[in-house]
Amino acid sequence: MDKPTHLIEFETMLLGRYVGLHPPQYKHGGNHLDRSAYTLLSRIDMQGPMSIGELGEAFGLDTSTLSRQTSAMVNSGLVQRISDPDGGMARKFRITDEGMRRLGADRAGKVDGLDRVVADWEPEDVATFAMWLRRFNSDVEKLAGRPWPRT
Repeated sequence: MDKPTHLIEFETMLLGRYVGLHPPQYKHGGNHLDRSAYTLLSRIDMQGPMSIGELGEAFGLDTSTLSRQTSAMVNSGLVQRISDPDGGMARKFRITDEGMRRLGADRAGKVDGLDRVVADWEPEDVATFAMWLRRFNSDVEKLAGRPWPRT
Protein backbone atom coordinates (compact mmCIF):
# COMPACT_ATOMS: atom_id res chain seq x y z
CA MET A 1 0.00 0.00 0.00
CA ASP A 2 2.28 2.70 -1.28
CA LYS A 3 -0.37 5.22 -2.37
CA PRO A 4 -3.10 6.89 -0.32
CA THR A 5 -5.63 5.64 -2.88
CA HIS A 6 -4.72 2.08 -1.86
CA LEU A 7 -5.83 2.99 1.66
CA ILE A 8 -9.04 4.54 0.31
CA GLU A 9 -9.74 1.37 -1.70
CA PHE A 10 -9.25 -0.78 1.38
CA GLU A 11 -11.39 1.41 3.63
CA THR A 12 -14.23 1.71 1.08
CA MET A 13 -14.19 -2.09 0.72
CA LEU A 14 -14.68 -2.36 4.47
CA LEU A 15 -17.31 0.38 4.46
CA GLY A 16 -19.30 -1.60 1.91
CA ARG A 17 -19.17 -4.56 4.27
CA TYR A 18 -20.68 -2.53 7.12
CA VAL A 19 -23.30 -0.72 5.04
CA GLY A 20 -26.12 -2.76 6.60
CA LEU A 21 -25.20 -1.74 10.14
CA HIS A 22 -28.36 -1.84 12.25
CA PRO A 23 -29.12 -2.20 15.94
CA PRO A 24 -29.12 -5.95 16.77
CA GLN A 25 -32.86 -6.07 17.48
CA TYR A 26 -33.62 -4.49 14.09
CA LYS A 27 -31.25 -6.68 12.12
CA HIS A 28 -32.51 -9.98 13.46
CA GLY A 29 -36.19 -9.31 14.01
CA GLY A 30 -36.93 -6.55 11.54
CA ASN A 31 -38.33 -6.55 8.07
CA HIS A 32 -35.67 -4.39 6.47
CA LEU A 33 -35.35 -3.55 2.79
CA ASP A 34 -32.71 -5.13 0.60
CA ARG A 35 -30.02 -2.79 -0.68
CA SER A 36 -31.51 -2.33 -4.15
CA ALA A 37 -34.99 -1.49 -2.80
CA TYR A 38 -33.50 0.92 -0.27
CA THR A 39 -31.48 2.69 -2.95
CA LEU A 40 -34.30 2.85 -5.51
CA LEU A 41 -36.82 4.07 -2.92
CA SER A 42 -34.36 6.71 -1.71
CA ARG A 43 -33.92 8.03 -5.24
CA ILE A 44 -37.66 8.09 -5.97
CA ASP A 45 -38.24 9.76 -2.59
CA MET A 46 -35.85 12.57 -3.51
CA GLN A 47 -36.78 12.96 -7.17
CA GLY A 48 -40.46 11.99 -7.31
CA PRO A 49 -42.09 9.35 -9.54
CA MET A 50 -39.68 7.81 -12.05
CA SER A 51 -40.03 5.54 -15.07
CA ILE A 52 -37.90 2.46 -15.80
CA GLY A 53 -35.97 4.55 -18.33
CA GLU A 54 -35.29 7.31 -15.83
CA LEU A 55 -34.19 4.79 -13.22
CA GLY A 56 -31.93 3.11 -15.78
CA GLU A 57 -30.33 6.43 -16.64
CA ALA A 58 -29.94 7.38 -12.98
CA PHE A 59 -28.31 4.08 -11.95
CA GLY A 60 -26.72 2.84 -15.16
CA LEU A 61 -28.75 -0.38 -14.97
CA ASP A 62 -30.42 -2.27 -17.80
CA THR A 63 -34.18 -2.54 -18.20
CA SER A 64 -34.35 -6.24 -17.30
CA THR A 65 -32.58 -5.70 -13.97
CA LEU A 66 -34.80 -2.76 -13.10
CA SER A 67 -37.93 -4.63 -14.20
CA ARG A 68 -37.11 -7.44 -11.76
CA GLN A 69 -36.35 -5.01 -8.94
CA THR A 70 -39.41 -2.81 -9.48
CA SER A 71 -41.70 -5.84 -9.90
CA ALA A 72 -40.52 -7.15 -6.55
CA MET A 73 -41.14 -3.72 -5.03
CA VAL A 74 -44.66 -3.56 -6.54
CA ASN A 75 -45.41 -7.08 -5.24
CA SER A 76 -44.18 -6.04 -1.77
CA GLY A 77 -46.41 -2.97 -1.79
CA LEU A 78 -43.46 -0.54 -1.70
CA VAL A 79 -44.24 1.25 -4.98
CA GLN A 80 -47.15 1.49 -7.37
CA ARG A 81 -47.25 2.09 -11.09
CA ILE A 82 -48.93 5.34 -12.06
CA SER A 83 -49.54 7.33 -15.21
CA ASP A 84 -46.89 9.97 -15.83
CA PRO A 85 -48.04 13.07 -13.92
CA ASP A 86 -46.48 15.17 -16.71
CA GLY A 87 -48.53 13.42 -19.40
CA GLY A 88 -45.74 11.29 -20.87
CA MET A 89 -46.32 7.84 -22.30
CA ALA A 90 -44.19 5.86 -19.81
CA ARG A 91 -45.69 4.66 -16.57
CA LYS A 92 -43.84 5.73 -13.46
CA PHE A 93 -43.24 4.31 -10.03
CA ARG A 94 -44.41 6.19 -6.96
CA ILE A 95 -43.67 5.21 -3.38
CA THR A 96 -46.67 3.92 -1.45
CA ASP A 97 -47.40 4.77 2.18
CA GLU A 98 -46.00 1.35 3.11
CA GLY A 99 -42.87 2.08 1.06
CA MET A 100 -42.40 5.39 2.87
CA ARG A 101 -42.92 3.71 6.24
CA ARG A 102 -40.37 0.99 5.49
CA LEU A 103 -37.88 3.43 3.98
CA GLY A 104 -38.21 5.66 7.04
CA ALA A 105 -37.74 2.72 9.39
CA ASP A 106 -34.65 1.52 7.52
CA ARG A 107 -33.21 5.02 7.37
CA ALA A 108 -33.79 5.45 11.12
CA GLY A 109 -32.08 2.12 11.75
CA LYS A 110 -29.07 3.09 9.66
CA VAL A 111 -28.80 6.50 11.34
CA ASP A 112 -29.05 4.84 14.75
CA GLY A 113 -26.22 2.48 13.81
CA LEU A 114 -24.09 5.38 12.58
CA ASP A 115 -24.85 7.33 15.76
CA ARG A 116 -23.47 4.38 17.74
CA VAL A 117 -20.31 4.28 15.61
CA VAL A 118 -19.55 8.00 16.04
CA ALA A 119 -20.82 8.30 19.61
CA ASP A 120 -17.33 9.17 20.90
CA TRP A 121 -16.49 11.58 18.07
CA GLU A 122 -16.51 15.33 18.44
CA PRO A 123 -19.48 16.87 16.60
CA GLU A 124 -17.05 18.82 14.39
CA ASP A 125 -15.36 15.56 13.37
CA VAL A 126 -18.71 14.04 12.39
CA ALA A 127 -19.55 17.12 10.31
CA THR A 128 -16.10 17.11 8.66
CA PHE A 129 -16.36 13.40 7.83
CA ALA A 130 -19.82 13.99 6.30
CA MET A 131 -18.41 16.85 4.22
CA TRP A 132 -15.51 14.75 2.87
CA LEU A 133 -17.77 11.77 2.20
CA ARG A 134 -20.17 14.01 0.27
CA ARG A 135 -17.27 15.42 -1.75
CA PHE A 136 -15.97 11.92 -2.49
CA ASN A 137 -19.42 10.68 -3.61
CA SER A 138 -20.04 13.83 -5.67
CA ASP A 139 -16.73 13.34 -7.50
CA VAL A 140 -17.55 9.68 -8.19
CA GLU A 141 -20.96 10.74 -9.52
CA LYS A 142 -19.39 13.41 -11.70
CA LEU A 143 -17.02 10.89 -13.29
CA ALA A 144 -19.90 8.44 -13.83
CA GLY A 145 -22.13 11.19 -15.22
CA ARG A 146 -24.90 10.23 -12.79
CA PRO A 147 -25.28 12.87 -10.10
CA TRP A 148 -27.52 12.10 -7.17
CA PRO A 149 -29.99 14.86 -6.27
CA ARG A 150 -29.14 16.46 -2.94
CA THR A 151 -31.11 18.78 -0.74
